[in-house]
Amino acid sequence: MLAETELNISDFVYPLFVDESIQSPVEVPSMPGVHRFPVDSLIGEVSDLCELGIPAVILFGIPSQKDGTGAHAWGHGDVVQRAVRKVKHEFDDEIYVITDVCLCEYMDHGHCGIVEGEQVLNDPTLELLGRIAVSHVEAGSDMVAPSGMMDGMVRAIRSSLDGEGYSDAGIMSYAAKYASSLYGPFRDAADSGYAFGDRSSYQMNPANVDEALREVELDIGEGADIVMVKPALTYLDMLYRVKERFRVPTAAYHVSGEYSMVKAAERLGWIDGERVMHEVLLSIKRAGADIIISYAAKEFSKLSREESV
Repeated sequence: MLAETELNISDFVYPLFVDESIQSPVEVPSMPGVHRFPVDSLIGEVSDLCELGIPAVILFGIPSQKDGTGAHAWGHGDVVQRAVRKVKHEFDDEIYVITDVCLCEYMDHGHCGIVEGEQVLNDPTLELLGRIAVSHVEAGSDMVAPSGMMDGMVRAIRSSLDGEGYSDAGIMSYAAKYASSLYGPFRDAADSGYAFGDRSSYQMNPANVDEALREVELDIGEGADIVMVKPALTYLDMLYRVKERFRVPTAAYHVSGEYSMVKAAERLGWIDGERVMHEVLLSIKRAGADIIISYAAKEFSKLSREESV
């Protein structure tokens, strides 16, 4: 009766990996319970998510071909575009579809932008991000989520969408995305490891707070409808500060490493995995998240239903 914070299934977005190179779902070894899906298997999975009451998904595409230009990221027949059309045709408004807008999955070097030598070029990348966003919304995406941490990416995408008549399409920006060591299992799932260096030149320094707040403020000014903090659990202080300062819709990404560590400890018998996962998710909501992107959303929904019976 006196609980101040309550988790609801309506708080969650579930990540989906769509892989055009496979014929049937494949479990990600480093993420127990998480799978890559071929486009044709998405309907069954999304149907299950709707049945569980999960209101939204975020799609990540894994193309069968990669190159140095990201050419398979924005085509009408590319993997995310086909997946969005299939899901929206089948479910229409039953589930909200968000699409990740980045180049790392489509580049043979694994970085989030155009590369010259070993330098990631910010400004030439912006045009491509705008092109990708437009192609996703044309396919039926309800919201795009730029994740590459390129300076000016929200403005470039907003301009591209507005220019094509998609002024109502939303943008959820990875506004404070840190150069974390907790993304490893995701890179396994999305086949997005990098061939050289790391991403610290364009993702946030884990030591910095003020810089991240400036990045969030810039993205809001450029037209972001929702801002995101990523990772969630190890940056709860950042999540709290963003929500308290800006009072805008705020998402937190409960990332792959945070999820998989709980699963690994549970398998070893060291913790009660269900209780720990619930406690982790509750801490994210308590810190200020309006939206939680989590691989544990299905698990949370199932447990909530069992407890209510």
